[in-house]
Amino acid sequence: MTDMTSLSRHAFMTEPLALTIQRKLPGPIERIWDYVTDSDLRRQWLASGTMPSQPGGTFELVWRNDELSADSAGRPEGFPEEQRMQSEMIAFEAPHRVVFSWPPSGEVSIELQAVGRDVLLTLTHRRISDRRNMVMVGAGWHAHLDILEVKAAGKNPAAFWPAWLRLREEYEAIVPA
Repeated sequence: MTDMTSLSRHAFMTEPLALTIQRKLPGPIERIWDYVTDSDLRRQWLASGTMPSQPGGTFELVWRNDELSADSAGRPEGFPEEQRMQSEMIAFEAPHRVVFSWPPSGEVSIELQAVGRDVLLTLTHRRISDRRNMVMVGAGWHAHLDILEVKAAGKNPAAFWPAWLRLREEYEAIVPA
């Protein structure tokens, strides 16, 4: 059985140019799988986009971070209202594992493990291009997974951008040079 009492809130390096972050979420696993793979539910914490269930299928993720909470304050200058990314499905193993490309060369895997009534979500982002992007990606996944955690508990999340800005400073301090 996995001990989820000591999970770190921050992402940690698991290999060069890779970050892993975990969250304990209220189950059942099928519910959390839907939050990861269903466009309408994923849009509430990350990005919309219909994911194919077959490896090799392509899809587009669309971020609208201002819409992740009732309070849309604080978008930093230089960040658009909407961002889009073309991706390719690498693995789709319902309800336990999804892996997709993160262009230009990265890869994201999200694994779910039932632990009693809860679900351990483990997200690993591999082949992050450099330290600057590692800081940005770490803060981004941290902020988005915090929103997923709050949404999965049936609560309303705080504004995304102020949390992301604070987390970016934290990751700037903890990601090795």
